[in-house]
Amino acid sequence: MKILMLDLDTLRPDHLSCYGYPRSTTPHLDAIVADGMRFDNYHCSDAPCLPSRAALVTGAFGIHNGAINHGDTTADLRIFGNGRGFHDPVLENSLFFLFRRAGLHTATISSFAERHSSYWFNAGFNEIINCGKRGDESADEILPLTMNWLKENKDRKDWFLHVNMWDPHTPYRAPMEYGNPFSDSPMPDWITPEVFEKHKKHVGPHSVNELGMYWDTSPKGYPRQAGKAETMEELKEVMDNYDCDIHYMDNRIGTIIQYLKDSGDYEDCAIIVTSDHGENMGELGIYSEHGTADEITTRIPMIIKWPGMKKGVDKGLHYSLDLIPTLAELFHLPSYEFWDGQSYAKTLLEGTDCGREYLVVSQGSHVCQRAVRFDHYIYIRTYHDGYHLFPKEMLFDLENDYHEQHNLAQTHPELCAKACRYLVDWLQDMMMTSRTDSDPMWTVIREGGPYHAKGNLPMYCDRLEKTGRSQGAQRLRQVHPEEFK
Repeated sequence: MKILMLDLDTLRPDHLSCYGYPRSTTPHLDAIVADGMRFDNYHCSDAPCLPSRAALVTGAFGIHNGAINHGDTTADLRIFGNGRGFHDPVLENSLFFLFRRAGLHTATISSFAERHSSYWFNAGFNEIINCGKRGDESADEILPLTMNWLKENKDRKDWFLHVNMWDPHTPYRAPMEYGNPFSDSPMPDWITPEVFEKHKKHVGPHSVNELGMYWDTSPKGYPRQAGKAETMEELKEVMDNYDCDIHYMDNRIGTIIQYLKDSGDYEDCAIIVTSDHGENMGELGIYSEHGTADEITTRIPMIIKWPGMKKGVDKGLHYSLDLIPTLAELFHLPSYEFWDGQSYAKTLLEGTDCGREYLVVSQGSHVCQRAVRFDHYIYIRTYHDGYHLFPKEMLFDLENDYHEQHNLAQTHPELCAKACRYLVDWLQDMMMTSRTDSDPMWTVIREGGPYHAKGNLPMYCDRLEKTGRSQGAQRLRQVHPEEFK
């Protein structure tokens, strides 16, 4: 059997034409969807990049595997400790080892492990191909490595190839000569001039005033990456460049798919398409970043084309960590006691709804938040606001307010109570099944806060005062006095 996994960074589903986006951003992914199953309510359990892939690979929530941050103690997987044995059982039962157990030759084309010093990601691969640019590479650099591998292994019967492309991740990197396929397409209409003016007053990193997190300068060598947006026209360019990078990446994916078709491998090749997280493009006042535990950051695409299995659309709630037990069931391999995932193999085999009643998703790198996704709502509880001045509770009706503009927490306490019950039940289940007695979220807070916020507040308050937002600076000093000691 041949399996191709396209691991596409920073891909929010509602900006993909295969998920109904009015712009034709992904014609080649659209064609894969037509031959497979599209999952509409698929979420990473832990955002952003490092925590998401830690959960995907280990099949365990961050509260169990320990990796929920981009720095400090919680940027590493927990050591297994007493009972480890000659091999680490968590890594021996990780996602990519599963393909080895199924009898496949495994290879990855990815710089992720080096980018985050997360070398556990490479566990299970026979071959590791790293272009060495730590995620700053473009699809034009990944494509020839992929094509060479496919050609060199054209006679191999059983393989699994993981291909990691980064293009939609900032800084946006499609070559300027690629142009703008969306220059004549309108910007999403939910961002009105009134909403934009409100966003200009937002306090917090990655606002329209500081697209570079805490600064408004464009990075050298990346002309598509703006430092700020002062007009609606400039904001449209920000939106267009995100979509351009998706389109550019999809174009290169088309070359891979066409090769599989020309070589006669496409029909019998299984293809898995997914991402690590989405991207806020105005939601919660944040642009070009994946810094919260909201619907936009944690919802990701999942597309599975598997020969002989069902096609269509699944609406159930799933985590990315559900993939590993699903594959184990499809491969007739035993489950592992420390996986938190729930198989949805019957969805692929029979079209059965295997969705969960609710999801709990977390963020520990930019803010400290946990959120409950249930019914058509998302409830977000903030423990550290990452300097955005978020309230402790937020509740959004995703059916009527997908872009999270109207916080209903004050008017619907009964829904907040329901979500809190889910959260408390989940937390109890997690701690009762944990191999340690600590919650890494509290480790992050005890060590000074999430990595991308930690230590930046004095500098950011100075900037707020210089840009007409002194009230925000004053409020942040009140909320975070410990940062000024």
